[in-house]
Amino acid sequence: MPSNKHRNRGSKINDDTMMPPNKQNTPSQEYEDDEIEAMQDTDFKKFMIRTFRSFQKQILELQKSLMDKIENLSRENEILRKSQNETQKLVEQESVIVKRNQNEMKSSIDQMTNTLESLKNRMGEAEERISDLEDRAQENIQSNQRKEEEIRNLKNIVGNLQDTIKKTNIRVLGVPEGMEREKGLEGLFSEILAENFPGLEKDRDILVQEAHRTPNKHDQKRSSPRHVVIKLTTVKHKEKILKCAREKRQITLRGSPIRLTADFSSETLQARREWRDIAQVLREKNCQPRILYPAKLSFVNEGEIKTFHSKQKLKDFVATRPALQKILKDVLHSETQKHGHQYERRERKNTYQ
Repeated sequence: MPSNKHRNRGSKINDDTMMPPNKQNTPSQEYEDDEIEAMQDTDFKKFMIRTFRSFQKQILELQKSLMDKIENLSRENEILRKSQNETQKLVEQESVIVKRNQNEMKSSIDQMTNTLESLKNRMGEAEERISDLEDRAQENIQSNQRKEEEIRNLKNIVGNLQDTIKKTNIRVLGVPEGMEREKGLEGLFSEILAENFPGLEKDRDILVQEAHRTPNKHDQKRSSPRHVVIKLTTVKHKEKILKCAREKRQITLRGSPIRLTADFSSETLQARREWRDIAQVLREKNCQPRILYPAKLSFVNEGEIKTFHSKQKLKDFVATRPALQKILKDVLHSETQKHGHQYERRERKNTYQ
């Protein structure tokens, strides 16, 4: 697996840092360019950090070696000074030794200087690569954010189109499967109007344009009946029927309870659901909350009706009303935490991808 492969290489790099400088291979020599590019961002950063630490250790070892040689040279020079009074021959011999050592030391210094310069260049290249990777990661984050924004906009457009198409629809919940065999779904809807709203049943302007169950295919494993969608000719008639349903509260079909609701897109339904907890708290405080078409929250505050299209607008308004802030503090805090967890999950998902 890729993770094991990187782990094995990491342990190999740690072993290499314990070797003498003249026998040690740098971590960057163990990887080909295509292998480095194949690494994930996180693994590559760890790899570069290990490489940098290895270079640091080599420099310290080279410095120590140099200091040791300088110290040895000082001791030899001291011996030479003490032996000058003994014999000229010894002085000459020692002079030859000193010169030879000086040449070796100069050669070693030159070699170490070249090595240090090479290490410095590699460190510069590593820093440039890290900077490039950070820039690339930031570009990916911005690109993902733009894509998410485009997806949200497209979802809103699709939701608005679906809501426009469904604007005249009424959704009937709780009608048993097969009950439409006698009269059809349109006949059942007329029966609902006659049983619950006798005045509306006589209104000949209320016309059913289309009626069907959703989803189209019946799942035998499903315990509840499929919903019935009634498409009327005008929005006015739909609103009139739903208003009567809200006033009557208990709607029945042949004595069995059913429900009449507006028909919305899945995005709008989700947006309306997100208002429910807030609306429940406001209802308990007698603020008369309502969820308006398509997904707006309306309630009474200080004698005035306030309407909000988004939770951010509501939060901004609540921040200016201490009494309302006290009422909605807990529910808004829980909403913020929930969205924060959702954002973290998306970020982790993007990181793994």
